[in-house]
Amino acid sequence: MLNNIPLFVHFLAALAIAAVLPMVLPSYVLATEILLFGLAVIGCNLLLGYTGLLSFGQALFFGAGAYFAGLMSIHLNFDIVSTLVITMVLGSLIAVFVGFFAIRRAGIYFIMLTLAFAQLGYYIAFLAEPVTGGEDGLLDIQRPAFSVPFVAKIEFSSDLSFYLLTGIIFVLVFVLMQRLVSSPLGTVLRAIKQNEARAEAIGYNVTLYKIIVFAFSGAITALAGALYAFMLKFAPLSNIDLETSSQILFMTILGGLGSIYGSVLGSAVFLIASDFFAELWPRWMILLGLLLIFVMLYMPGGVSKSLESLFHKLSAANGKRGKKP
Repeated sequence: MLNNIPLFVHFLAALAIAAVLPMVLPSYVLATEILLFGLAVIGCNLLLGYTGLLSFGQALFFGAGAYFAGLMSIHLNFDIVSTLVITMVLGSLIAVFVGFFAIRRAGIYFIMLTLAFAQLGYYIAFLAEPVTGGEDGLLDIQRPAFSVPFVAKIEFSSDLSFYLLTGIIFVLVFVLMQRLVSSPLGTVLRAIKQNEARAEAIGYNVTLYKIIVFAFSGAITALAGALYAFMLKFAPLSNIDLETSSQILFMTILGGLGSIYGSVLGSAVFLIASDFFAELWPRWMILLGLLLIFVMLYMPGGVSKSLESLFHKLSAANGKRGKKP
């Protein structure tokens, strides 16, 4: 249904999301987290929701993005745009490398390969202490400015200014990814998910398409990791840990597979619930686990699909009332 909506409407929806979040949330930091993790979940959804590839390697792309951006901000004098673009390219290259080997296997073997690459990245970051900070993480990261030659230099030192930057990036990526999944490429990805053998039989180069979607996923997830490092001004080793992959998968399933809107919704529900549960009980992760169990049992399509179904039922009920004399 959303594929038939004009791109301009998606742009307005993304703009509305970015505008409303800081109004209803207690801090700009939480709103920023929701948007940047929404980007990471979109990257995961491209693989799992649209192509049917369950990857436990998302933390590798997320953590790599954080380290790349952090190292560039410390050692190189690049502006924010150059830093983020280079980070996306590097994240995409890592994802293509991982995808090239992982897609040679299917099912549980594919999952284990992505997990193995993620763990390899974790131990490289852990052991390369002179570069990455090791267990302590990468410290003293600064947020690069945005420079317009001979005009202005925009700093992002405050939470508000950094949220505005994240919001602009979020809107652009959201619209571009909505365009991608509505394009013929998106149709091919869904065909691969539904029946890979049939997609290959009718002439599609399934291997190439999987590599392409890995590249997009790696670029977007690395972008999210870079923004997270700039938000914290610190790149913790946990960014590249298995737990980060699990959280991104949690958000993806929670929001709804095969939905760009669901990606943002999953990020928002997860982070707001985490913030709320953490104040209620020190063992709040148990409550998050119960939330996922509830979603799996009673909302199998995720929150977005359940809301969409509810909307259709209410519309149908209103239509029936309108027809009564």
